[in-house]
Amino acid sequence: MISLLLKIPKSIICKIHLLSLRNRLYHLGESTQLPLSTKIEFPQNIYIGDNVSLGRMSWLAANPLTGLSCSLKIGKGSYIGNFAHIYATQKIEIGNDVLMADKVYISDNLHSFDKINIAIINQPIKQLKEVYIGDGSWIGENVCIIGASVGKQSVIGANSVVSKDIPDFCVAVGAPAKIIKRYSFEKQAWLRTDAQGEFL
Repeated sequence: MISLLLKIPKSIICKIHLLSLRNRLYHLGESTQLPLSTKIEFPQNIYIGDNVSLGRMSWLAANPLTGLSCSLKIGKGSYIGNFAHIYATQKIEIGNDVLMADKVYISDNLHSFDKINIAIINQPIKQLKEVYIGDGSWIGENVCIIGASVGKQSVIGANSVVSKDIPDFCVAVGAPAKIIKRYSFEKQAWLRTDAQGEFL
């Protein structure tokens, strides 16, 4: 039996895999690529648009640990790199045509650590703000986005930790991430700013 399975072309296995996911996910768009190595929890709460490409060994979850409802949405045309970890307990929404490098972590929650006499692993999940990643944004390698949103057409530099909202048309870097540039429509250029996004 195993020898017969090994003879099945990988393309056929991938098609069967996508058909199975289509029946379990809330929505799976056309021409979307989800590798066999993708880990998916609570697929009924996950919406994936058309022409989405997901890298290897990624983990998507929409687990209502902090309430009755939860959703994870990935908009059309988005590319998510290898080893992504996107874990919603309330709501995470990734816009259209978003580009993400490898090893990006996004969550709208974290473990509580208020009680010093209880191991953190045994403390409840704390719900943070809903997370929105705007259309056309670019999220660099190893970025963590935790309970914060990123505006449209914005760039988050590699290794940054986003814990506060980043507006539209901004470049932010660092841990915690701070704005360093913003697009000036008046001058048609990316110009340096202070951490509040005001032009220097």
